[in-house]
Amino acid sequence: MVEVGKIKIDNNLPFVLIAGPCVVESRELAFSTAERIVKITEKLNIPYIFKSSYKKANRTSVSSFTGIGDEEALKILSDIKKEFNVPVLTDVHSVEEVKMAAEVVDVLQIPAFLCRQTELLLAAGKTQKVVNIKKGQFLAPDEMKYASDKIASTGNQKILLTERGTTFGYHNLVVDMRSLVIMKKFGYPVIMDATHAVQIPGVGGKSGGAREFIPYLAKAAISIGIGGLFLETHPEPSKALSDADSQLPLKYLEELLTQVKQLDELVKGFKELEIG
Repeated sequence: MVEVGKIKIDNNLPFVLIAGPCVVESRELAFSTAERIVKITEKLNIPYIFKSSYKKANRTSVSSFTGIGDEEALKILSDIKKEFNVPVLTDVHSVEEVKMAAEVVDVLQIPAFLCRQTELLLAAGKTQKVVNIKKGQFLAPDEMKYASDKIASTGNQKILLTERGTTFGYHNLVVDMRSLVIMKKFGYPVIMDATHAVQIPGVGGKSGGAREFIPYLAKAAISIGIGGLFLETHPEPSKALSDADSQLPLKYLEELLTQVKQLDELVKGFKELEIG
């Protein structure tokens, strides 16, 4: 079990939601989105962690939006944490960023492309913050043991492992649901990122996506019995400055979470069948 403030995350407990816009685009957008999600999760009694990247370092094109400025974006995340009394998660991309972000957020996220960067993982672990490692699109799920071992070597056992799809040829990702089962065996909470998993990478100088598959991946993953669901959501995804085609329109969030919660409660009432 991993604790983020008062929230307990475990594969056998009710699922936790990690959600928010892909990147901090503005104070107004971040606050309005957080306010809406907080209302939904309080209504449904779902533990909630706000997610937004304070900057986007992994972009397809040099002309792609990367952020509004590190200090300004981190200040917005800090203010959201205080205003809504929710934990906050953001990405870190270098050793230098870790200390700065750790002063603000509750969960440091290692992007999928960087999940093998030893110095970055060790620096994140040494903060003793919760660290969410996203599985690289190029990794088999069993290889995530070595990524988690790097964090654990610092004395930090507060680790989350997130599935976000695997490269399948050019410009495509697939999700092998067996990976969730395999990563659960390492003893850490497993999270499903149902939005990055529908990306179509590198199409015309940016990442495309097929957001219509988000609900299906979310419900399929929850049916396995996992610790949480990761969703990037935006009031108007078509106008989003990052991952426009793979973010969930905010207007669908409540209904999706209602369905997911029912599945989660059902599945976690079952006894797992351990077939040798």
